[in-house]
Amino acid sequence: MTIFFAELVGTLLLILLGDGVVANVVLKNSKGFGSGWMVITTGWAFAVAVPALIFGSYSGAHFNPALTIALAAIGKVAWGQVPIYLAGQFIGGFLGAALVLIFNYDQFKSTDNKGDKLAVFCTGPAVRNNSLNFICEVIGTFVLVFGILGIGAQNLTNGIGTLFVGFLIWAIGLSLGGTTGYAINPARDLAPRIAHALLPVPDKGDSDWSYAWIPVVAPIVGAVLGAVFYTVFM
Repeated sequence: MTIFFAELVGTLLLILLGDGVVANVVLKNSKGFGSGWMVITTGWAFAVAVPALIFGSYSGAHFNPALTIALAAIGKVAWGQVPIYLAGQFIGGFLGAALVLIFNYDQFKSTDNKGDKLAVFCTGPAVRNNSLNFICEVIGTFVLVFGILGIGAQNLTNGIGTLFVGFLIWAIGLSLGGTTGYAINPARDLAPRIAHALLPVPDKGDSDWSYAWIPVVAPIVGAVLGAVFYTVFM
């Protein structure tokens, strides 16, 4: 299996399950409507862990351009492979978001709040403060990459290590996710945001492009800092 295909299908599954749990919680006429943050963070943790278990042996299961760039920065991924990873991640993210729309189309039609419809696809701040929002995404992604490298350095079987990465995602969501929605992944945010803009979401609002740069740039900064810090000091 090629890196491109593994990253495409893995990111597709990540978005299908991750954006899917948000849809289940925030869209009306869903059986999960109103079930809350614990359900969302748990669903996202599983959304990362399940495809990582499937595709880890094929591509390393990045599913995240920030992680790919950070690993390239410390020499664990060849820079020549980075465009292949990123293409698979962004295409997979878009296709996953399209499937979420199809799957929940009636629920989108039943929901009046345009912000809730956008929240299914991408993140937004609880309080809009670009400087602090940027810092939050940097810190969250720093913890993600530092944690992934630390878990990977332990003498764990692949399956156990991937399970603990799922716990890491869960912890980030529970502890650090309330300010910005913890994008910590440019493909997780930008590709579905593009899908929201291009696809026929019923009675949608705008895609909040004024904020969209933060969950792209800040995770890359945080990821590189986390990888470099781990490499230098651990």
